[in-house]
Amino acid sequence: MTATAQADWRPVEKEQTYAVSGKTGLDLYRSIGERGPKVGIGRAIAYTSFKLTWRRNYQPQGDSCVLVSAVPNLIITYTLPKPAERLPASTQRHWETFMAGVRSHERVHGDIIEDMVRQIEAISVGLSVAGDPGCKKIRVELTRRLGELSLAQRQRSRDFDAVELGNGGNIHQLVLALVNGG
Repeated sequence: MTATAQADWRPVEKEQTYAVSGKTGLDLYRSIGERGPKVGIGRAIAYTSFKLTWRRNYQPQGDSCVLVSAVPNLIITYTLPKPAERLPASTQRHWETFMAGVRSHERVHGDIIEDMVRQIEAISVGLSVAGDPGCKKIRVELTRRLGELSLAQRQRSRDFDAVELGNGGNIHQLVLALVNGG
């Protein structure tokens, strides 16, 4: 049987919100600091998480095992702030600009996750392990390879955040515009 990847899959993307309060940009940003998603030791403005499951078809072939297909089911969830009440017009304009930038930033994290899944697919489908007619060793080998890709995805996200959140970065600029203009 020929190994094939499912190139036509797409991730499911969802947004969930958490409530923030305030009538000014500064008040909204303070509320984000109090209510934002917990990430590490602090809180974030927004957060991208994912759930990944697979349908894999392992087939013994002689004395080997081959992973002939792997179909991902990827759900990416963006957690974003949302004002609990109507904002004054001036603050609303600044908030919309801020959130457009935050959404764009989080979508890049989603793209990094999707790229990782496509890399997993590329190294998985067709993987063969000799001396494994019971298809046990192949799972250990696959797990080892997936760990490397997962670590690389996390590092890419951290590197992206370092630039975006750093002094003068896009998110830094959006925060300043919200706090100083809204």
